[in-house]
Amino acid sequence: MLIVELSALLHDIADWKFHGGDDTQGPKMAETFLLENQIDRKVIDPVIEIIATLSYKGAGVETPMKTLEGKVVQDADRLDAIGAVGIARTFAYGGHKNRLIYDPEEKPVLHQSFAEYKKNTGHTINHFYEKLLLLKDRMNTSSAKKMAEERHQFMKTYLGQFYKEWDGKA
Repeated sequence: MLIVELSALLHDIADWKFHGGDDTQGPKMAETFLLENQIDRKVIDPVIEIIATLSYKGAGVETPMKTLEGKVVQDADRLDAIGAVGIARTFAYGGHKNRLIYDPEEKPVLHQSFAEYKKNTGHTINHFYEKLLLLKDRMNTSSAKKMAEERHQFMKTYLGQFYKEWDGKA
């Protein structure tokens, strides 16, 4: 439980999106924090492994977790990204980055590498297709798969309503 708790609490300590694309900052900062708090190395190493591995890196990039602890934390992170709260977070981040809400001329890109994914500057609705709607099928545990199904359906319903309103049909 300690590994799961620390990984969950620290996995976004230095998210690459807010650190110039540097995906090594999070594991480094987490390790420093854990060492400063005298956490045993037997706990630190798996926590750092989870933090370094769990993030979504593009549609064509697999991110398998080696341990059950890692799978649980990865599922929790992915569940946070989808559903009603995930939609709110998506638009908040898009606004923070001054991205358009939607551009019907710009089609989604299914990124085949993490480098390609990190460079993405597409409009916010594309993020649903480039990541959020793909997460349901990337869950590790049966509990997460069940929760993801409901959130996935909600996002599809939301997008349907969005397009009706965008097109002036609702």
